[in-house]
Amino acid sequence: MKKIRYKIRVEPPAALKEKAVGPKVIGSEPMVRTQIYLSRPEHEFVQAEAARRNEPMASVIRRFIDEKMRVPDHAWSDNPLLQPPVDDPTYVHRADGVVNHDHYIYGGPKKYKKVHGKWAPLPPEE
Repeated sequence: MKKIRYKIRVEPPAALKEKAVGPKVIGSEPMVRTQIYLSRPEHEFVQAEAARRNEPMASVIRRFIDEKMRVPDHAWSDNPLLQPPVDDPTYVHRADGVVNHDHYIYGGPKKYKKVHGKWAPLPPEE
């Protein structure tokens, strides 16, 4: 029987931009290892961003998450939804506006009417 000799190619290992030594700690919090699935376009985008920034993909993904976690300070001070409503003495509210809001906003059929001081459901329209 003839012995088969395989050529052994020795290549230098690919250089990692992040070292995988024990649990990572950034700031005071230990990092939690996780795995995600990305579509090909998402993966290519993150890879391109990592190459452009000369950072590892994990760092780019963490930075994207950090950006979404931060709420800018002006969101609390300049938000008109957090301001008290303007008083309008000419405004006339509808008594059933809360229970029949679909009717007043979208034009749908009314669903409730007041019977003996309580809101009762109306039969569905046919």
